[in-house]
Amino acid sequence: MPASTPEIIYQLKDVAKTRSSNGYTFGLRVPSLRICRGEKIALIGESGCGKSTLLDLLAFILQPSDVGDFSFCAGAAGTVDIGAAWRKQKRNRLAALRKAHMGYVMQTGGLLPYLNIYDNINLSRRMLGMPADDTVENLAKELGLVRHLYKLPDALSTGERQRVAIGRALAHRPAIIIADEPTASVDPFAAEKIMSLFIGMVEERNITVIVASHAWRHIKQLGLRRLAHHTRRSTDGRMTETVVSG
Repeated sequence: MPASTPEIIYQLKDVAKTRSSNGYTFGLRVPSLRICRGEKIALIGESGCGKSTLLDLLAFILQPSDVGDFSFCAGAAGTVDIGAAWRKQKRNRLAALRKAHMGYVMQTGGLLPYLNIYDNINLSRRMLGMPADDTVENLAKELGLVRHLYKLPDALSTGERQRVAIGRALAHRPAIIIADEPTASVDPFAAEKIMSLFIGMVEERNITVIVASHAWRHIKQLGLRRLAHHTRRSTDGRMTETVVSG
């Protein structure tokens, strides 16, 4: 039997974002990028190379400056023209897509300090009106957080808070998880353990994961596909452009 054709979730062609401030200009350009369902993608680079900008474009948070083609497969709802949605300023539509189909793990966790760990993990499910079940407890068990469920975030270590953020991103069973330097704030040993746990969990669930990181060594060991990118600066240092493809 021939292998089935992978389902394309993201298709970008000639997408760009340019920002200018105080006489300095930064540009991110994506000539061509295709990401399929279940893929594990890594964008590796130092601070300022455009990693977060690309993630925010893929999460429909940041409006592109130019779009040739930017399409997104929203499952049963079919393919959505993201470029057209931005041109028509359909921000509520984009936010609904993000809420339904994506989980986001931020560098610092982004937990709500006044909610306990159970409610932080359950937040995405509650926002979508999903019924109460044992999802949170099961995730807490996988993440080694059961004894912390009714504590506030400030009672946990930095590594534990990052695991809570991973649980929150997974709780509503999204098709995609976007992670921006998810282990940058923990020591290298803890970072490897957390990243290994994270990638194992998304693999089990066939979730597409897109990770930005500055640490290629342990990312490579986990089998992520690295996106190619090149950053160049003008001689006067006032213009920086990063080109990403994959």
